[in-house]
Amino acid sequence: MEKLPEIPLQQARNLMLHRLDLAQNRRKVAKKSDMLSVIRQLNFLQLDTISVVARAHHHILYSHLGPYQTKWLEELHAEGELFEYFSHAMCLLPMEDFPIYWPEMLRRRSEGYFGTWGSSHREKLAEMLHTIREKGPVKSSDFKSDRAGPWWGWKEEKILLESLFYWGELMIVRREGFQRVYDLRERVLPSWQETDSLSMEESRKARFLEAARSLGIATESWLIRQTYLPNGQKLIRELVDQGKLLPAGIAGFKKAVFIHPDNLLLYEKAQAGALKANTTKVLSMFDPLMVDRTRVKELFDFDYRIQVYVPKAKRQKGYYLLPILHRGQLVGTLDAKAFRKEKLLKVFTLTLEEGVKPGDALAKGLVIELTNYAKWLGLNEVVIEQAEPAALKEKLVALLPLT
Repeated sequence: MEKLPEIPLQQARNLMLHRLDLAQNRRKVAKKSDMLSVIRQLNFLQLDTISVVARAHHHILYSHLGPYQTKWLEELHAEGELFEYFSHAMCLLPMEDFPIYWPEMLRRRSEGYFGTWGSSHREKLAEMLHTIREKGPVKSSDFKSDRAGPWWGWKEEKILLESLFYWGELMIVRREGFQRVYDLRERVLPSWQETDSLSMEESRKARFLEAARSLGIATESWLIRQTYLPNGQKLIRELVDQGKLLPAGIAGFKKAVFIHPDNLLLYEKAQAGALKANTTKVLSMFDPLMVDRTRVKELFDFDYRIQVYVPKAKRQKGYYLLPILHRGQLVGTLDAKAFRKEKLLKVFTLTLEEGVKPGDALAKGLVIELTNYAKWLGLNEVVIEQAEPAALKEKLVALLPLT
């Protein structure tokens, strides 16, 4: 298949930002239906418990939606528009994608930790299913047993619930205080039939195609890491041969790249140099743009490492280190914390990448982003403790009282 003409590097970045809904600010106030549309566009919403500022999934949605009501996410989940499962990490996914993940659920019944452990606990698994069928949805905390299992110190009942969840026998119907509430799949999806499933090959191809659509432009390795499906090279080549992925190119970029046919119009705009990215955003460390840090390095020349899992003595630039996106480039990081009692958002450090100038547009964009974000969190004040270069702090401090 003939390769599409190359596009400039910055246009490739802008293409990805457009597909991930990070290139332009939304002009209208977000509605609940917009949240579902965004999750579908992103392909997944990664869940995380860390809440130094806001829980990661809410921060992600804020970056893509602007201010919204956090209760909408729980409502969409409870209404059956979303389901929770392991994608590249634990995520909320559009319910229409359930058939794509069913083959993975079947695979996990015989492979991996839960397959091995579950094979020797079939009777107890059946008892757990019977309990839920008789009593209704349950949380792990509903079981008071102290019998510790072999994984993460979980009690045995927790491992039973997780095994059945990974196998697709149970689904998460909602979370209460971030605790999973499990119920039978047939009660959550009464119309679902196993005959509606895809084959494993069809499932994995569908996930590669979804990743290609959401990323806008991708190398083979980016698709594999985005889906957490190793050894997918053969399937990706078949998708190219079938015309379901189109060979493309980035000027000066050595690796082969591909686009989904749905992104062809955007790619043509990129060829014409017509794709613009004009936002300033402070992103979650788990934003879909950031989750593949090798891809971020290759495409954006931004070397980013999550610091929350790094020992304190080895941390660089702070603990809750968040990337800064400005006009199509990743230009720096900041370490922030929300002090809810004091109604304060404190930025401990804000550091620009080498060569990034602390211009007025960047300073203004950062102040608007931080103050709006703080307001959405219910905070009244933003304080910048340290910024590098020093000229940037002067500009930020001068602008903050005017917001």
